[in-house]
Amino acid sequence: MSAAERARDHLGHSRWWLVLAAAAMMAVVSPYQYVWTAIETPIAESLGVPLPAIGLVFTLFVVFQAGSQYPVGRFRDDHGPRSITALAGFLAGGGYVALAYANEVWQVYLCYSLGAVGVGIVYTVAVNTALKWFPDRRGLTAGVGTMAFAAGSAAFVPFVRANAAPGAYADVLRPMGVLIGIVVILGAFFLRDPPEGFETGGESGESHEREGRTYTPRETLRTWQFWLMYAAFVAGSGAGLLLTAKVVQFAAALGLSAGTATLSAVVLPLAGGVGRLVVGGVSDRFERRYAIAGTFAVCGIGLVGALWAGLQGLSAAFVAAVFVATFFWSPLYALFPALVVDYYGTPYSSANNALLYSGKIWGGVFGGAFAGWLVSASSWSTTFLLGAGLAFFAGAAALALREPR
Repeated sequence: MSAAERARDHLGHSRWWLVLAAAAMMAVVSPYQYVWTAIETPIAESLGVPLPAIGLVFTLFVVFQAGSQYPVGRFRDDHGPRSITALAGFLAGGGYVALAYANEVWQVYLCYSLGAVGVGIVYTVAVNTALKWFPDRRGLTAGVGTMAFAAGSAAFVPFVRANAAPGAYADVLRPMGVLIGIVVILGAFFLRDPPEGFETGGESGESHEREGRTYTPRETLRTWQFWLMYAAFVAGSGAGLLLTAKVVQFAAALGLSAGTATLSAVVLPLAGGVGRLVVGGVSDRFERRYAIAGTFAVCGIGLVGALWAGLQGLSAAFVAAVFVATFFWSPLYALFPALVVDYYGTPYSSANNALLYSGKIWGGVFGGAFAGWLVSASSWSTTFLLGAGLAFFAGAAALALREPR
């Protein structure tokens, strides 16, 4: 039987229902990453502190979101996804509710960090649900889940931006937190992992069925391919997270209108979501490392274009360049998880992907705290050119990858 038939025989329904449940959870937790740039200023004004005082929040989010994924992945591979996902509902939902009541900077740090752990749980469970159930469509289904994480926040950004004032943002965060908790806890009951041997139980010629050996996390760390992927992931995520974290401030610093800044913030998740789905699906038909190399190259061009358009005061060109850079940066979160399974197998996919995803910590440090320092120490031009250089490096590194033997 094909993978789809084996899944229906085991589940009693289509395997796509699991992907839809995972995508819904990803959509509701996405504001943690994509809405922060819209709420950091009103939070700082409400607390009566300068903006740099809470500039560390985005970096903390990335550290806790990415850093939590390895222990979560090991637990999920051993015990399944349900209980750990239910916990994520309380952490991610409660983090936003508690943030609405924060009146000290350290409380903002704590609330966002706890919420980030919940986001990390949802992320690793959702992505690996697709990878485990779809050996024939890894790029596409990983793209569906990560698309929801990017595009889902587009529904929240205009609402948050319209209420981004010191006296109004708390009334936005509370209902968002309740919604996050409800959707994630309900979604947890839909998830389960396939039986042992599911990946190779079908016809020998099925697309992307893997016949190679399975790698444990320790064995994965011993291959040079993993460390080259890690370097590319760190560089690529740093380039994109720079744009994600700084696009509103960047547009304002270059003298572009508030409408341009808002439109750019809306374009980010939309472009990222569509890019993950489209490029992820295309990568199932070609060698995946070439897809990774091409997307990073175009992302670097987009970052240079955004800098040039901003310096020239060209609002439409600036938004278009932001769209291009994000469309071709964001697929890394669909392509790399699929490539990890292509190289190392599915039984330890959650843990192996979590090892790679930890590279987002260093990307977040660059896109958040380091980029903020570099802008003040040098200029926006230097910062964005460095980001473009990282994207080009990541693309070149991807071309050198080969499947472990």
